[in-house]
Amino acid sequence: MKRFIINSNDAGQRVDKFITKACPALPQSALYKGIRTKNIKLNRKRCEISTRLSEGDVLELYLPDDMLTVPDRNDFMAAPARLDIVYEDENIILIDKKNGLVVHEDDEKTADTLANRLKHYLYDKGEYIPDSESSFAPALCNRLDRNTGGIVIAAKNAEALRIMNEKIKNRELDKRYLCITAGVPPKDSDTVEAYLYKDSDRNTVTVSDRSTHANKKIVTAYKVLDKRDGFALCEVELLTGRTHQIRAHMAHIGCPLLGDGKYGDNRKNRMAGVKTQALYSYKLRFKFSSPSGALAYLDGREFEVKDVWVKTFWDNMQS
Repeated sequence: MKRFIINSNDAGQRVDKFITKACPALPQSALYKGIRTKNIKLNRKRCEISTRLSEGDVLELYLPDDMLTVPDRNDFMAAPARLDIVYEDENIILIDKKNGLVVHEDDEKTADTLANRLKHYLYDKGEYIPDSESSFAPALCNRLDRNTGGIVIAAKNAEALRIMNEKIKNRELDKRYLCITAGVPPKDSDTVEAYLYKDSDRNTVTVSDRSTHANKKIVTAYKVLDKRDGFALCEVELLTGRTHQIRAHMAHIGCPLLGDGKYGDNRKNRMAGVKTQALYSYKLRFKFSSPSGALAYLDGREFEVKDVWVKTFWDNMQS
């Protein structure tokens, strides 16, 4: 038997969603059977799968203990607690992720991830206590490739996570990237459209000017900030958010990112001595157009990483 007292981070979830997170070893079939047979009770009464939890509710699972085992919630301690913080308050943290750091555990089971560093950092501050949480852990709201640096948004509580995920989904954030291209874009500024096909097995994408049933439309805006000797420093805005969009789309218009081994020009990469794509998510602005609840105070605020290696590398190329 297991008993949960619902806290503010658990509230608002459906019963089945909460139990799936809190007891990942419990088979779905056993969960649904437990609801039907009244072996899962909410406030000592029968509940439905879709019942929404409220703070202070008591959820009891009268099921075999081996189905109710909870995973180790302290595995994040293997990662450093070190973060490069752009901004932090009681709800969110904006983190400057450096090139080479993965955001979540990968196929190699890397323990040192940005997600684990976030948990360790908040644990040390006393803001995340795993034993007091049944279904929530501080989480990243967006992600960047291992070899792309820049601002990643993290939520400290469930309400902030829900709101921020909704804002990202509705594209109520303005994110700008700095990149160096091997080749100068055809115009000083432009908004370009194409179609992207993702090959998940190979983790690559293909960009085409033709729409098919298998690809998706992409829209990318760029502005050339500086150019010299066949290279350009550009600011890029994603108007759609697809896998490898900036890297593949810029390559498609004839100016791949310097250092990009997948979509770029390896000869120019070697000549420049760059081993990772020159791409950085350096600026973020919140531009909310819908109710923002607990995060309303962020509307209109802009944050920028000042020390961007892409800009430093460009300046050194110029000297």
